[in-house]
Amino acid sequence: MSDQLNSLEDLQAATTGEEAVIVEAIITREPVRDELGRAYATGKRKDAVARVWIRPGSGKVTVNGREMEKYFARPVLQMVLRQAFDVAGVAGEFDVMATVKGGGLSGQAGAVKHGISKALQLYEPSLRPALKAAGFLTRDARVVERKKYGKRKARRSFQFSKR
Repeated sequence: MSDQLNSLEDLQAATTGEEAVIVEAIITREPVRDELGRAYATGKRKDAVARVWIRPGSGKVTVNGREMEKYFARPVLQMVLRQAFDVAGVAGEFDVMATVKGGGLSGQAGAVKHGISKALQLYEPSLRPALKAAGFLTRDARVVERKKYGKRKARRSFQFSKR
């Protein structure tokens, strides 16, 4: 075991500036875009699944063929969608086209936000640290607990009657 440690230390000591650049080049991420210049990602939240495409533009957000203000009428849900752009500091620079299925409006808004965040970091890898620090690249795994037999709901029992 100590022989392996010595060889690793020797390897680290022997690396020159050129080799360090090669190692950094391996770690750096390349932008992932299709032939139309778009980045694609899938976002998920609760039972909702969103397919999201982003491309440079004027900041127009389309969800299921409708404007964001029409689809997500509540201001809170519109704010949720804008969070990823605000944290990354690119508000109004990208057009978003999303299709979302399943769940309710809140879950769908969270799914679109997750998809936008993933697509942003694929389009511009330098935005990844800010989005990662804000927790937008992590899928929120909280889902509704299933109903169990012998129970009224997932955990709620039937009312106890002594007589």
